[in-house]
Amino acid sequence: MAEQPVRAWRHVLDHIERDLLDGRLSPGDRLASERDLATDLGVGRSSVREALRVLEVMGLIRTATGSGPQSGAIVIATPTGGMSALLRLQVAAHGFPLADVVQTRLVLEDAVVAALAGAHDRDTGQAHRMLDAMDATGLTSAEFLALDAQLHLALAEASGNTVIAAMMAGLRSSIESYVQSGAATIPDWDRMSARLREEHRALVHAIDAGDEASARALVHAHITGYYAATGLTRDAAAAPTADTDTDTVSPTPDN
Repeated sequence: MAEQPVRAWRHVLDHIERDLLDGRLSPGDRLASERDLATDLGVGRSSVREALRVLEVMGLIRTATGSGPQSGAIVIATPTGGMSALLRLQVAAHGFPLADVVQTRLVLEDAVVAALAGAHDRDTGQAHRMLDAMDATGLTSAEFLALDAQLHLALAEASGNTVIAAMMAGLRSSIESYVQSGAATIPDWDRMSARLREEHRALVHAIDAGDEASARALVHAHITGYYAATGLTRDAAAAPTADTDTDTVSPTPDN
């Protein structure tokens, strides 16, 4: 899950999503061949195939093997309703000001950890699996941060709030992009990754213990601490947190 392939298939996905959202592709239209898409977008064919798999799972295209007129990928649906909004958010997120994205993450993840810590039937199993995966030796910073993003998304999905989970998913590619770029500014990545592992485990432990106040404080310190360390945004690091006795803001997404 090296940095370049991850970015490459998302580039393909963004390209096709834009064509769907803007009406340049409609049901019945056939996508360009894997070879042509790879050449036009400057990526490998494996990245094209990964993007097509995602679109097929979403029910937007159908793929068929072979060389006849029915082979390749054909559009079978256009994004509507919530899916359209999610795709538009994914596309728009690339142009949002960084500080705004960070502030939104703080709000969303504060709500996530508060909901999870207060739930009697919480399920953090997927989050624990991500924690274990991040303990693997030899991970590159890109691989570690991709797992980090998945951890925060897993918490959002476990919160039971489908709107928040969709918003986190929509912001994910934008979040990962600048989190990855921030990692390049950290002189001692091993030390930083060890710190992030500790923060992740403390956060999930607080959620499992039902300690809402601690979970909210930890998630805020986690995200703002990373941004302060990378220097990506001073404003975000100085963002106001919600008082833990109120219903407002505090928060975190993947580092």
